[in-house]
Amino acid sequence: MPESKFREVLPKQGKLAVEDVTAMVLCKPKLLPLKSVTLEKLEKMQREAQETIRQQNQRT
Repeated sequence: MPESKFREVLPKQGKLAVEDVTAMVLCKPKLLPLKSVTLEKLEKMQREAQETIRQQNQRT
């Protein structure tokens, strides 16, 4: 299979326009919390309830 060679042609008058090829830009990774906000709230409520029960048991 013969290779076809192209000859570069540049204009003698006017402006030559070159388009920049945009490369893929990678953004910084977003850190996700290990626990959801809802799970943290539930755990906090559970700790507070256990603390309240402990305090009531110590009084009696």
